[in-house]
Amino acid sequence: MDARLTLEKRIEAEIASYDGFMGVYADDFHGNIIAIGADEKFETASTIKTFILASLFDQIEKGRASLEDMLTYRKQHMVDGSGVLCSLDPGIVLRAKDVATLMIIVSDNIATNMMIDYLGVDIINDYIQKLGCKDTVLHNPIDFEKYDKLGTTTPRDYASVFVRMAKGELVSPWADNKMVAILKKQHYNSMVTADFPPVYIDTDNTDDVLIHVASKSGSMNACRNDGGIIYTPYGPYVLVMLHKNFSDAMYYPAHPATTFGARVSRMLLDQYLALEGRFVL
Repeated sequence: MDARLTLEKRIEAEIASYDGFMGVYADDFHGNIIAIGADEKFETASTIKTFILASLFDQIEKGRASLEDMLTYRKQHMVDGSGVLCSLDPGIVLRAKDVATLMIIVSDNIATNMMIDYLGVDIINDYIQKLGCKDTVLHNPIDFEKYDKLGTTTPRDYASVFVRMAKGELVSPWADNKMVAILKKQHYNSMVTADFPPVYIDTDNTDDVLIHVASKSGSMNACRNDGGIIYTPYGPYVLVMLHKNFSDAMYYPAHPATTFGARVSRMLLDQYLALEGRFVL
């Protein structure tokens, strides 16, 4: 039996007392993968919006959609929850680019429904399957009264999107750069960054931000999720953390899923920086 305290074993020890199940997938782009529960299926919550964003850019590359197309916020798109459009009246017309940006950076549910309506559920799911994400599916538009499921994915599937995006191999280098630029503006990445040293990510106190994160999180009663690309001075790595089976369904910053996720994220960051761009020597 291997008695070494590998990074994977240290992560497993960290989450042994967690009241829930955490799936982790991380890739340092040097052949080192951390995979814990990587093929377990989880509710996506708003992480499905990353797949929708990728589907949009795939349709743009094929000439079937445009960032400049005008989309109308209609009554059927109305839903409570995250975002800003729920505070506005239907009838607003926005560019597809703006709808996609709202969908990601403030996780706007109405913008998501507008984008699903624009692309079509079948188009989105066909694209997801073409990516090889066999365990990922968008089940429904967002409607909390009609549906109790939004999407299903695995840590491996979700991470694969970011791995290819970081390499410029998801849709195209142009499209992937556009998506990364949007994901870097995402407001809710506390699980990934909560335990990062503030000096690394705080533009108010440093001339240059040392670490940038392009990510998309998601939360519902059944889950707390986060994942994305972490850009460092030594290069990027990908981290995805998906959660289920916890007992506390309340939403608050110190939720155990967020706390334990932040600890795992910091462990990976420290290892990556200490080894100057790798999880393992």
